[in-house]
Amino acid sequence: MELAEVPCPPVRAGQVLIRTTVSVISPGTEKMLIEFSKANLLQKARQQPDKVKQVLDKIKTDGLVPTLEAVFRKLDEPLPLGYCHAGRVVETGPGVTDVQPDDRVISNGPHAEFACIGRNLLARVPPNVPDEHAAFTVPAAIALQGIRLVAPTLGEKVCVFGMGLIGLLTVQLLRAGGCEVLAVDLNPRRLELARQFGAETVDLSNGADPVSAARGWTAERGVDAAIIAASAKTDDIVHQAAEACRKRGRIVLVGVVGLNLRRSDFYEKELTFQVSCSYGPGRYDENYEQRGHDYPLGFVRWTEQRNFEAVLAAMANGSLDVGPLISHQFPFEEALRAYQTIEQDPAALGVVLRYGDSADRSAIVPISQRPAAASGKAVVGVIGAGNFAKAVLLPSLAATGAELAWIADLNGPAARHAAAKFSAENAASDYRPILNDDRVRAVFIATGHHTHARLVCEALDAGKHVFVEKPLCITEAELEQVESAVRHHPSAILMVGFNRRFSPHTSKIRDLLTGRTAPLCMSMMVNAGSIPAEHWTQDPQRGGGRIIGEGCHFIDLLSCIAGAPVASVSAAMVGQGPAVRDDKMSILLTFADGSVGTVNYFANGARDYPKELLEVFSDGRVLRLENFRLTRGYGFKGFKRFKTGRQDKGHAAELARFIAAVEQGGEPPIPFAQIRNITEASFAAVRSARERGVVVL
Repeated sequence: MELAEVPCPPVRAGQVLIRTTVSVISPGTEKMLIEFSKANLLQKARQQPDKVKQVLDKIKTDGLVPTLEAVFRKLDEPLPLGYCHAGRVVETGPGVTDVQPDDRVISNGPHAEFACIGRNLLARVPPNVPDEHAAFTVPAAIALQGIRLVAPTLGEKVCVFGMGLIGLLTVQLLRAGGCEVLAVDLNPRRLELARQFGAETVDLSNGADPVSAARGWTAERGVDAAIIAASAKTDDIVHQAAEACRKRGRIVLVGVVGLNLRRSDFYEKELTFQVSCSYGPGRYDENYEQRGHDYPLGFVRWTEQRNFEAVLAAMANGSLDVGPLISHQFPFEEALRAYQTIEQDPAALGVVLRYGDSADRSAIVPISQRPAAASGKAVVGVIGAGNFAKAVLLPSLAATGAELAWIADLNGPAARHAAAKFSAENAASDYRPILNDDRVRAVFIATGHHTHARLVCEALDAGKHVFVEKPLCITEAELEQVESAVRHHPSAILMVGFNRRFSPHTSKIRDLLTGRTAPLCMSMMVNAGSIPAEHWTQDPQRGGGRIIGEGCHFIDLLSCIAGAPVASVSAAMVGQGPAVRDDKMSILLTFADGSVGTVNYFANGARDYPKELLEVFSDGRVLRLENFRLTRGYGFKGFKRFKTGRQDKGHAAELARFIAAVEQGGEPPIPFAQIRNITEASFAAVRSARERGVVVL
């Protein structure tokens, strides 16, 4: 754990920048995350057997070393803590009209001096509710959502397992709704709080049996419902809840417990069981949380935001009192000591962090001091610190010896972590300082696909060389804009990350085909793997779809091997049935030299099958490239196989070529005419599949 200085987040459309006054440490969720982070590799593996299976599958396809690198990279990823947050609005983004600067609000923001939050994830604080109370709104909304799923009625008897923060909030909200409550825990102090809130209690530390207590409390009828707000590795609590319930009782799980359910528990009583999802409808829905699309009140009465508002109203009218739940208070600067208290003090419950009046809103954080770059040395800035940038782009860039001046990302912690790891001079949450830095000669763009064209044009206009990850753009209008920018800056190098043409395997294939006498016949099989329909890459407006976003790689590879541009495209995708059809597509390409090639891009295969297989037929010979690790030759004199020690898709060679061109001048590694041809071909593939026709370029 560390208390880190990170760039202040920028305000985007539909978002609100909040200056924090108070936040609350969750003694359940956050303690669990801290304990997991301290576990060794074996313990982490035992806690996540599903992830272990993913690792084993990846080893089969990518090899041991790349898989281990991916695992350690994931474990190295920083995770900002916290989700119980109160403060004052500093600035609102476009589209936000119902919240004003200086309004007091709560949100699910992290422990940070500033947080940028989507409009649907915050709510105004009533005047008579202090910030230190309002900061408990989000855990109270988690409790409220569990109660809504139980749907209790006036006078019903409900058993609540676990008197942590959410459990005690659940007790109060149930009592406010006219229910009788039986509270179960093994911490006498927390049970005393439950009694103060009007609950009957069962003290497990004295050996009490919750099932017997529940039956005695209900005159042997059984409780109407049970809410599990506890954390346990076994399934004992679910079994006890089932035994405590009456026939057709309801059980809702809010906490984290073992779920090896016993059929007899539920069959004989016809019990219902449901897992509650955080603070209500809208949670984990990107359209709701990030894009601000609310659910109609007439159809979804209680969204997560409306649950926030209901909790704050309960605080305002006195039916919910969180004051007794505050066990400790610390200044934000002593946050690490506050977490030690959570870990070591059994009396810790609601631990409040208070924030001072002075806070730096700068979008830039200096990371490392470096001497001035040597004459001719490439000084570069990177926009985007996502998975690809950290896994591939930045390590390959570091190997070139280029001077890394900037890493910028909207996610401040990600930018700061990447900048520290790769010894960049500055981390930023705003890309514009990179374009304004006269030292920077080249800009690397590794952001969302929908931003590529705009950033490419801005960087070219700023007088920078540009490396942009594929795709170059996602619409024909954007392609025209980029081409115009290229024409206006003829001395600038524009490079797109078509890395596979730079692989040593591709170079070997091209060498072996030198002197061929006839056109090539090529077949590229891509076992792309399934991605959910709601993933951003599937969104035509954000990702462009997987053919434009990734399939362009393989069109470029075939064009490179043929040594000729794409002349025509004909494509077909699967019929009706799958939620996404255009990531299951066969693309037939013809090339200007008469060669033909197919790209079979299929997202419905097995994960342990090789991801990429290429076969090239030429002059009575065949070359087979297996996952960029092994190239086999059939019918070639003196050549049988070429193998690299690990999978090599050409990223390192690609970056080295680009940096050399920046430092030494000369022609770009990929002429723009080829980049445009490949981009047009990817657009044509999607169009052809939808219109069922041939597109001639």
